[in-house]
Amino acid sequence: MRLLWLDLNSSYAHSSLALPAIHAQQPGTEIDVEWCRVSATINSNVGSVVTEIVGYAPQVLAATAWLFTHEVLRKIIIRVKALLPDCIVILGGPEMLGDNEAYLRTYPFIDCVFRGEGEVGFHEWLAVYKRPDRWEEIIGLCWLNEAGVYRDNGIAKIKAFDSLALPEQSTFFDWTKPFVQLETTRGCFNTCTFCVSGGEKPVRTLPVERIRERLDLIRKRGIRDIRLLDRTFNGSSRRAVELLSLFREYAGKMHFHLEIHPALLSEEVMNLLREMPEDLLHLEAGIQSLREKVLKTCQRIGNIEAALEGLRYLSSLSNLVVHADLIAGLPLYSLREIVEDVRTLVSFGTSEIQLELLKLLPGTVMRERAEEWGIIYSPDPPYEVLQTPVMSVGDLRRARLLSRLIDGFYNALAWQKVIRQLVTDHPCFLEEFLSWLEDQELLEQPLSLEKRGVLLYRFCSGAYPSYLPKIAVAWIAAGIPFTKEPSRRLEAWDSRLPENLEVLEGEWTEVMRLYRLPFETETYWFGFDRSKSQSKPLFIARN
Repeated sequence: MRLLWLDLNSSYAHSSLALPAIHAQQPGTEIDVEWCRVSATINSNVGSVVTEIVGYAPQVLAATAWLFTHEVLRKIIIRVKALLPDCIVILGGPEMLGDNEAYLRTYPFIDCVFRGEGEVGFHEWLAVYKRPDRWEEIIGLCWLNEAGVYRDNGIAKIKAFDSLALPEQSTFFDWTKPFVQLETTRGCFNTCTFCVSGGEKPVRTLPVERIRERLDLIRKRGIRDIRLLDRTFNGSSRRAVELLSLFREYAGKMHFHLEIHPALLSEEVMNLLREMPEDLLHLEAGIQSLREKVLKTCQRIGNIEAALEGLRYLSSLSNLVVHADLIAGLPLYSLREIVEDVRTLVSFGTSEIQLELLKLLPGTVMRERAEEWGIIYSPDPPYEVLQTPVMSVGDLRRARLLSRLIDGFYNALAWQKVIRQLVTDHPCFLEEFLSWLEDQELLEQPLSLEKRGVLLYRFCSGAYPSYLPKIAVAWIAAGIPFTKEPSRRLEAWDSRLPENLEVLEGEWTEVMRLYRLPFETETYWFGFDRSKSQSKPLFIARN
C-alpha cells in the first residue's frame, strides 16, 4: 500500500512534526506501507501540488490540519479526490479536536479524521484502513459509516510519551529548516479555556537525559535554533531548574525559545535565569491580560500581581529576550483596558509585545461556551473573534491595527527606545499615533523600516517635536540611508572631536570618520569605520 503524506506548512521556515513523529513509530514489517511525502506551503500553486500528489497514485492520503493551512488543504484534497476517487483521505491535527460530525458531512471527500495523539493509533488504522467495519477498534477515529451515521471514538492519548521513538530518527525529519521544534512535554497544568491544551491532562514529560540525547543529535546536524514545545516549562520549579541547567551547557552553540509563566517563578528559577549567558534564551511570557476578572473567566491559573512582578523581573534582565502577549477578544476585556495593558508592558521594558485577536479553536472550552459568553466568531479558519459584549466590530478592528502598530514600531529595535519614551512620557501617545496612522490609511499595508521612521518623524513633528532628535539619532544608528528628513542635516566634520562629550554608545578611535547632527539645544556626533560597518555608526555622543 502506498501512503502519501501531504506536508503542508504556513511558510518554508515551518515544518510540522506530525509526519516524522508518526513515521518513527513504525511497527516493523507487519504492515506493508510505502511512505511518500509531498511538501508545500500555503503559497504554493494548488494545481502543481495536486499534480505531484496524483503522480504517486497513493491508496491513502494523510495530512495534518491546523488553522493557517486548513483552507488550502481542503482545496488540494478535493481536487485529488476528484482525480483519485478510490484514495482514502484521513486528516488529523488541531483542527480535528472538536466535534467532527458537521465537518465530515460538509466535506464528504474526507473519509475520516483522527482526534488526538496519533503516533500509535494511526498505525493501528493503517492495519485496517480497507476495513471500515473494523474502524470501531481505533480510538480517536471519527467517520460516517455506510449508512451515513456519525461514529466518534473519542480522543487518543499516548500514556507512555517517554517511550516513543524520537521524531529525529525518522527519515522524514526535515533538517533543512532554520529551526527545530523540540517536544519535551505533553499536556498542561493550566486550564485556560482558550487553549487546546487547557484540558489536556495528565502532564507527561521526557526525562532530561532523553532531551540531552535529542539536543546532541540536533546540534550534530548544525541547527542552532530550538523552539521548545512545553507549555508547562516552569509548572514544576525542579524540572525548570534541570532544563535551564541543561540548556546552559549549549551556550554559544544553541538558542532556545520557550514559554514561561511569570506568576510561577520560584526564587531558584529567578536566580538561575539571571545567571544565564546572553543570547541563549528567548522567553515567551504568558500574560494574555493584566485583568484579574478576565483571567478568572478564562480559568487561567496564576495570581495577576505575581504575574506582573514576574514579568517586571524578567524584563529587567538584560541577558534575556522577553516576549509578552495580550489577547483581544477575551471575555470582559475592553479596548481601553488593552491599551492600558500595552502601556504597562512597555513601561516594564518588555523586549517584544504581541497583541493578537482571540481565535476560538476547535476543542476548546471557550468555543463551546461562546454563545453563553456572547462571543461571535468567524466560522471559517482562523476562527477569529468578531464581536464581544465589551468589544464592538470597530473596537476589534482598532485592536488589530494597534497590533500592527506595536509590531511595526515597538518591536522594531530601531524605534523601540523612542517609542518606549513616548509611551512612558505621554499616556495618550499610542491612541493619538494610532488615529493618525488610521487617517493616513497606512497600517493595512506593508511598511519598510525606513517608511516607519519617516511616519514617526512626521507625526512627532506636529505632536511631539522635542522627540525629533531622538528619532533622527535612532535613524542614523539603524544604518538607514541619510537622504531622508530625519538625518538630512547630518554633515561631515573635518575638525577634531570636541571635548566633554556625553558618550551614548561605542568608543571613539582615530580611524573613524566624524559626522555631526546639530539641533537647537544639542548636537549629536557619530563615528563611522567603513572597514567594520558600512552603514552603522560605531560611536555616538552628544554635547
